[in-house]
Amino acid sequence: MEGKSINRYRSYCKSLDNLADAKGRDRTDKFILSGTVQMFNLSFDLAWKVMKDIITEYHGALEYPTGSPRETLRMANSVGLIENDTWLEMLKARNNLAYDYDGELAGMYFEKITTTYDELLEKFRDKAAVYYIEAGADENNVK
Repeated sequence: MEGKSINRYRSYCKSLDNLADAKGRDRTDKFILSGTVQMFNLSFDLAWKVMKDIITEYHGALEYPTGSPRETLRMANSVGLIENDTWLEMLKARNNLAYDYDGELAGMYFEKITTTYDELLEKFRDKAAVYYIEAGADENNVK
């Protein structure tokens, strides 16, 4: 894998570490709530882009709309990178949260972000790590 892809994966790992900090925090704190939403959005966006990198590099799928998160998620599911339709639910949540100006939706999504969504993002990180280690990236610097 090229340096840009490895750097994107490392950024993804760091964003997940930051998202994990939200677990057990007070969701009524507006700063915690908004920070959690921002870290979720960043983590999700990096996840589908890492998926795109892996799909094009290792699965040779060059003929799909690579700029579309929805199509990337579908392709990732078909090649076994992800196994759960909850990823499409996460895409919908990310899209909804982008226009949540009063924080009402953020409060509703907080629990799901810090449990279900976080678990799926972590599971994908572990699955993606195999590709980066196989590509010769230093195992200690991949995660």
